Amino acid sequence: MAEQFGFPTEEEAARVEELRALINQARHDYYVNDAPTLSDAAYDSLERELRDLEERFPLLATDDSPTCTVGGSASSSFASVEHAVRMYSLDNAMDLDELDAWLQRTREAAGRPLRYCCELKIDGSSIALTYHHGVLTRAATRGDGTTGEDVTENIRQVADVPAELEPICGAWAFDKPIELRGEVFMPRSSFRQLNAQIARENDAIKERNAQIELGEISGRRAALKKPFANCRNAAAGSLRQKDASITAERGLSTFVYAVADAAQLPVSSQHELLGWLRDAGFSVNPNIRTVDTEEEVRAFCQHALELRDSLGYDIDGVVVKVDEFALQAELGFTAKAPRWAIAFKFPPEEKTTILRSVAVQVGRTGACTPVAEFDPTVVDGSVVSRATLHNYDELARKDVRIGDTIIIHKAGDVIPEVVGAIPELRPAGALPVQAPTACPSCGSPLHRDGAFLRCESAECPAQAAERLEHWVSRGALDIDGMGPKVIEALAAAGKLRDVVDYYALREDELAQLKRGEETNADGSERVLGAKNAAKIIAQINASKEQPFSSVLFGLGIRNIGKTTAEALAKAFGSIDALMETGVDALCQVDGIGEVVAQSVVDFFAVDANRQLVERLRQAGLQMEADLSDAKPQTLAGLTFVLTGSLERYDRTTAEGLLKEYGAKCSGSVSKKTSYVVAGPGAGSKLAKAQSLGVPVLDEEALVAIIETGQLPAE
Repeated sequence: MAEQFGFPTEEEAARVEELRALINQARHDYYVNDAPTLSDAAYDSLERELRDLEERFPLLATDDSPTCTVGGSASSSFASVEHAVRMYSLDNAMDLDELDAWLQRTREAAGRPLRYCCELKIDGSSIALTYHHGVLTRAATRGDGTTGEDVTENIRQVADVPAELEPICGAWAFDKPIELRGEVFMPRSSFRQLNAQIARENDAIKERNAQIELGEISGRRAALKKPFANCRNAAAGSLRQKDASITAERGLSTFVYAVADAAQLPVSSQHELLGWLRDAGFSVNPNIRTVDTEEEVRAFCQHALELRDSLGYDIDGVVVKVDEFALQAELGFTAKAPRWAIAFKFPPEEKTTILRSVAVQVGRTGACTPVAEFDPTVVDGSVVSRATLHNYDELARKDVRIGDTIIIHKAGDVIPEVVGAIPELRPAGALPVQAPTACPSCGSPLHRDGAFLRCESAECPAQAAERLEHWVSRGALDIDGMGPKVIEALAAAGKLRDVVDYYALREDELAQLKRGEETNADGSERVLGAKNAAKIIAQINASKEQPFSSVLFGLGIRNIGKTTAEALAKAFGSIDALMETGVDALCQVDGIGEVVAQSVVDFFAVDANRQLVERLRQAGLQMEADLSDAKPQTLAGLTFVLTGSLERYDRTTAEGLLKEYGAKCSGSVSKKTSYVVAGPGAGSKLAKAQSLGVPVLDEEALVAIIETGQLPAE
């Protein structure tokens, strides 16, 4: 009955929270760490599921949801750069049916037939290039779309990026800087050469390590270098080197295809812009076609798919754009992407291999996940031999058996997905994989929890290791330097049993911690050292000042993500109040459903967990929220949509200030919107507000609301 009235169930609310956490972590791994942990197909599936849930249940939609934000963030390793105009991402069409739906939707919105510009979707790293009077002055990564990283010195090392534009393009006469956009990529030949060089260096390292072990030479063993997973990650990693000379050696290339403000140039369409860019001296992809019919759009996509393997660089789809700039401006943007463009994603490639075994991986909350272990196979340039099977129900549904020839998706990253088995190639006597009945880590009985098997033992070593890593992670207590290897070594030495033990560590103990099998030049065992130990202890001490919400998130309560932890901390103020709260009271908190509430109650019903909280309190952790500067929640229950340009505040800052008074901010206008704030340049959102009768405010009214917390007088 809940869904009938547009209200989500507790399970659906919890799933939204879980999806947001998974997507945000995957984005950080992909854009910031250049080390993807999800395949394209898996990521797209998660984002699509989240979007569907938010559309079905608008109460779950938030302005900071991954469906409304651009992936990635600026690294602290480089200076921050604010883009002249926000860099958007693109919505995806995963098949021709979805492409057709977008074509129809766009045609109907325009009210007439359209001309389209079709371009290959380069699998690289987005870049913004700023030129003033024809001279390159700055280069920046996309980052979160608003702020990127300054990589100017590195981009100067890329051979096909002009330091000065050709005079024929007229850019020398422009008074204002021009920000151009494109993609930095690594050609396949450069990628092969780079990984071959790493392989040669690793051979030399192995030989030297062997000589050290035999006593033939003195020194310490060195770690092997990790080859790059694929061209995209090699390009991103090469672009973000602190030493620009390394970037120069990597053989990067670019294709440029966009401008931040088309009004600055003497062009009126995408195909005219591409011609201007060629004249200016940029590399422009030659595989571009301007078409007048939707049939030609589909034909270009099919042609690009056939062309894919013959190119000297990686592509993962086709970008289809409305060609006319005036019409692009009329169609506008969503919170995340332009309405006038779509990325048609290629179907994932498939590889086959032999399944040899199915291991069991125990997670932080005790969930036992089956992991396929198969003959190594090359997927998108890297050798992989393991892939998650998600849960045992999924494994049974796919009917995957030991010895089967299995199909692996090649979806653009390094972690494959098991599509299923090929029954015709099944060996005689192959038996279905049996779900375990006991935890492989501690031997405790496993219990069914929805689609998952779960170990409920608080003494499980596998869960303990996961909890220890979660506690120090970003978003929790954020203890830099306390990586998995250090945690493993401390646990093996008996110094870490639970998270409280972090606060009993001594600097001298850490300094003498052995670093695996590494040795010093004199053959003695290599240890962490005083300098590293001092840094880690300083981080541990600093973690005591992390807010109560971070402590709550760090406890690892099932279904409690960072955002939920912040909501609970704000609602109840202290760990003591939270521990004594029942399910009904918890469900009164905005965004908290029965499943999440029950998880909180169940966690604090365990005496060992209450003892853990008390020990953390004694160690000096924050167990109360700082509400001293909290503003009165005078805007609670109101939803604002900000559109157009603002002079006094940037949009993110303004939304944050409104939220301090309890307001919600959304990226789309609906009947439930309380107010729309419209600045200069407001387009479709303003029009929709007017058609729905939603009150419209100007920036002066917004400033008054932010300064007083009160709505303007009627």
